[in-house]
Amino acid sequence: MSDDETIRFYDEKAEDYARMVDTLKDPALDHFMARLAPGAAVLDLGCGPGNASAVMAAAGFAVTAVDASAEMVKLAARIEGIEARQARFDEITEIDAYDGIWASFSLLHAPRADFPGHLAALRGALRPGGVLCLGMKLGEGEKVDSIGRFYSYYSEDELRSLLEAAGFSVADTRVTTVTGMAGKPEPSISVMADG
Repeated sequence: MSDDETIRFYDEKAEDYARMVDTLKDPALDHFMARLAPGAAVLDLGCGPGNASAVMAAAGFAVTAVDASAEMVKLAARIEGIEARQARFDEITEIDAYDGIWASFSLLHAPRADFPGHLAALRGALRPGGVLCLGMKLGEGEKVDSIGRFYSYYSEDELRSLLEAAGFSVADTRVTTVTGMAGKPEPSISVMADG
């Protein structure tokens, strides 16, 4: 689960974050949607203001958007065609509920000790043949960034091992650089995995 200080940051900066991501386009999202059947049920885990949820809903998917930040959920709830609710990572308890899970730069706020359990819960929430897209920052250890958010970092090999241990099969990885609210470019990875 994400820590209270990180959630508070997103509550206080929800509008600023929404403006920052408003024009961003993640090529991994198109790749993820292309792997889903028409009308698929999708969980947007850590949905933020709902940008990816809006794109997926417009493409005809049944989207459930969740975030630990109440203010982010309020923004996402304004989007027509999605169900938005507040939930922490450890509150994802559904079984065989989704055809796809979009977890783009959300689980990096979970402590490393909790990460394997979150992956196992997501595997359980996916229907047979489901797809997970996981976006993370690459690196080592845990730290609080310059603006007060908690982060956990992993290598590509660590992510592969953890996903496989949770019952996923890694189908594709893409390494890139992202610049977020802290303004510092950081190496990141998108992992496409089959459930």
